[in-house]
Amino acid sequence: MDADRPREPQDPDGPGTPAGGSGPARPRGHRKPRRGGRARHLLGIAVIVVAGAAALTIAAWPHEDRAPDGSTPDSGSAEAPVRDPSSYPVSEEPGTVPSVREHQAARGPGWQPGDGSRVVVADGRLADEGRLLARELGIDYGGQKEPERGDVRLDVDGDTPGGPQSYELRVADGQVRITAPDQAGVFYGTRTLKQALRTGSSAPEGVIKDAPAKPQRGFMLDIARKPYPADWIEDRIRELGDLKYNQLSLHFSDDQAFRVESESHPEIVSDDHLTKDQVRRLLKVAAERHITVIPEIDSPGHLGAVIKAHPDLQLRAANGDTPRGAIDLDDPDSARIVDDLLKEYADLFKGGYWHLGADEYPALMAQNPEQSYPGLARAARDKHGQNARVEDLATGWVADRAATLRPYDRTLKVWNDGLFADTEVKPPKGLEVEYWTGKEIGARPPTQYLEEGFKLINMNDEYLYYVLGEPQTFTYPTGERIYREWTPLVLRGSEPVAGRWNDDILGARFAVWGDIADAQTTAQIAEGIRMPLAALAEKVWHSGKPELSWTEFRQLARKATAGD
Repeated sequence: MDADRPREPQDPDGPGTPAGGSGPARPRGHRKPRRGGRARHLLGIAVIVVAGAAALTIAAWPHEDRAPDGSTPDSGSAEAPVRDPSSYPVSEEPGTVPSVREHQAARGPGWQPGDGSRVVVADGRLADEGRLLARELGIDYGGQKEPERGDVRLDVDGDTPGGPQSYELRVADGQVRITAPDQAGVFYGTRTLKQALRTGSSAPEGVIKDAPAKPQRGFMLDIARKPYPADWIEDRIRELGDLKYNQLSLHFSDDQAFRVESESHPEIVSDDHLTKDQVRRLLKVAAERHITVIPEIDSPGHLGAVIKAHPDLQLRAANGDTPRGAIDLDDPDSARIVDDLLKEYADLFKGGYWHLGADEYPALMAQNPEQSYPGLARAARDKHGQNARVEDLATGWVADRAATLRPYDRTLKVWNDGLFADTEVKPPKGLEVEYWTGKEIGARPPTQYLEEGFKLINMNDEYLYYVLGEPQTFTYPTGERIYREWTPLVLRGSEPVAGRWNDDILGARFAVWGDIADAQTTAQIAEGIRMPLAALAEKVWHSGKPELSWTEFRQLARKATAGD
């Protein structure tokens, strides 16, 4: 394969076989049988009273809520006349991605926006969610008012059962009411409503009770190796929001480039970069969708862009080799420059998470780090005692960077190959480990981290790594394979860890890496990741076996995620 040749977009997620998977079925409540067996066209009966006549005319319509002229005389719009709910068929679960956990069916016309429909809020804190939904549905935002027939009402109620990020969506009496214990849950309810209207003629009558299986559902974008236009990233944020993702990780520093404007060290910034104003715009779009943007400045490896401007920081091996991107941990200027950057960007990225990187430090990828890098071995003993090794020096580096960020109250993340077994220096408490590989020298299985008490994020490179150009052994992941084979328990390779570790796996993240940057255009990437993102969204929202076949899910996802 010519790795440098741009690849034409393909459709790896074509028709497939029925869904597989394992694990207990999720709660069903009053759910109907799978969508594949549902009647596609329900018979609606309209009774029309003819003025001045004693007779009644019966008309059969192909949809229960549409007249022959396409109108919806019995919908939940503001102007619709009221019809006896018992005359309607029982509603069915809406088609959404991810699918809802529980739908309590009811008889009634459902709801769709009509003349005079509004989005109103019971709490002024929901103004952003209300305005966004109103804009998407093409109706008015009414502010903090009591709902009327045809309206959508948003409310935060701490007593709503279901836990963080859960919500209840109720369609009855010509209204939609979305209630949740927090604002994020309300937003997810609005996504369900939006998709229900996109995939069906109306939001179905009844009550939806919904909540995610995993608290962290993310997407990572390597903008260091390949630059992306700000509006392309904005489009992905909107896509992520509709799929109920809640994290976007930006890997903006690496050997190839440094992609965000810097005031503390402008000399390291690449020509093609995001300005801070552009980043603030991305943060605003993300915040509207309850997506936390997680910055990553990887160190002590992957710092080639910094070393290019500061060659004196370059690590040198005993044989004179200068491994790419590796700074000298024994040089105090290495820590000074990285800490300057951490402090600067902590004031820009104000979300609750920060990624320290820590992976693939070349000194630790050597067969004998102490022999290959005697200067680091000496520094480790001087700083951490006679039994200390280069692994201790690297662990101490992570601990020092964590101390730099402590005043900013961030939850810190590292890659799994940045933590080592049996070190004299212990990693800082509270680190979340993003497990991506078991292929590095000295790689440890995920169970070792779990047994040591770490919480893990699943970034299994067998399923969740979209590496441009497919270098080494990587292949582009498909939505079908994620949907049929992967679960959050499948952390390494294709074998799951024991179910007892489920609560210690906080979620998953799909990653796009730019190793061969020109292998695909941004348009090809957007199409290539569309079905994998939809499949992952389903699998981190639900822990059980998928209800639809892959073919059914793919058809639904293409409809539910169509561009606005």
